[in-house]
Amino acid sequence: MTRLAGWGGVPAVDARERVGESLAEVCRPASLTRGLGRSYGDASLPPHAGAIVASTRLGDRVLAFDRAAGVLRAEAGFRLSQLEELTRPAGWVSPVVPGTRHVTLGGMVASDIHGKNHHVAGCFGAHVRGLRLQVADGRELETGPDREPELFAATLGGMGLTGHILEVEVALLAIARPWLVIEVEPAPDLAALVARLRAASRAWPYTVAWADALSRGARLGRGIVIKGRWAEPGEAPATSPIHSRVDSRLAVPFNLPSWVLAPASVRIFDELFYRAHCWSAGRRVVHPDRFFHALDSIRDWNRLYGARGFVQHQSVLPVEAGDAHIVRYFETITRHAGASFLTVVKDCGAEGRGLLSFPRPGVSVALDLPMRGAATQALVDALNRHVIETGGRIYLAKDALTRREDFVAMEPRLAAFDAVRRAWDPERRLRSALSVRLLGDPG
Repeated sequence: MTRLAGWGGVPAVDARERVGESLAEVCRPASLTRGLGRSYGDASLPPHAGAIVASTRLGDRVLAFDRAAGVLRAEAGFRLSQLEELTRPAGWVSPVVPGTRHVTLGGMVASDIHGKNHHVAGCFGAHVRGLRLQVADGRELETGPDREPELFAATLGGMGLTGHILEVEVALLAIARPWLVIEVEPAPDLAALVARLRAASRAWPYTVAWADALSRGARLGRGIVIKGRWAEPGEAPATSPIHSRVDSRLAVPFNLPSWVLAPASVRIFDELFYRAHCWSAGRRVVHPDRFFHALDSIRDWNRLYGARGFVQHQSVLPVEAGDAHIVRYFETITRHAGASFLTVVKDCGAEGRGLLSFPRPGVSVALDLPMRGAATQALVDALNRHVIETGGRIYLAKDALTRREDFVAMEPRLAAFDAVRRAWDPERRLRSALSVRLLGDPG
């Protein structure tokens, strides 16, 4: 038995983990496939203790890389870090990049990840040309936009519940220089932050904002807007930057005591972080990992939250709900003392083709919450009431505490997703702790 948990550390389940170079073989008896465990909550955990989980760790071979067309096909366990080291020197990068490069292609599909360029590039699934799946009855088949399109759409963002993902084929993004030009701009309050984030989206392919989740009054939601684009010839060297320059030099060696991220210490961090970025505002060329994967520079940073772990709540509030709801959302965070040293705000673009994909046009807010039992559950419940009221949704790859009734209330696409699962897996052989919690699957 192996004790498994997501990146947040809660919940944890004892499982029988199968590892092998043949993904088709290790997946056949498993109820779920698991990559590197970087989803935060229970999405990569088995439905009950003792269940079999297939690991993709050894299924990470490149099957084809067309350097002229920029199309890569690899096994599901191929990591984003491996992809960047292989393709970036050749002038190609992943079209969508999440906050960490320690994720697999299979996980990127199952979560239909989005990045700082969602407003122009959509989700990762928009660039996937094909998948090789092993469905619940053991058959292997090719899926894509034109091959079993309903199954393909349900698999994008389907959290691994429609079939074991064995192979992924994706179209990459061409770049002129492997460096990023960024511009940092402070915003004194929430209204300015959202306005500047939206304005930046019209001119910059990558945009993101950090917000001070504990400030109140006139400074509610103050923060930093960061914009980025790949450098053009003449702006940066043609040689690719070295990953080791930013990769995991620092480490958190053990779980820190809970007071480290108490509201008082987070308030001090927020003040210092805001002032530091005000002083460093402006434009410069940076290593792409510093922009895309800043937290990867601290190995095991999840230990900052101590032995009780943490949860992340990420939701998107639709454009049509109006900006007043964003203010109310932040007021709920401060009212519940939702101390989070990492509160990220993004401007999302059009909805993707994945049946349960997260983004839709609106403002996304993600915050890390130290696990404090009932108090954390109460905050998540309160935030979800906003999500339901506005017609928004939550990101399943981050969730651990949403109640089933709340998820059903906020997810009108659930019936279509269930129909695909009934067609391909009527006995619910493929399931997870998340699907038991949110979809009513048997435990």
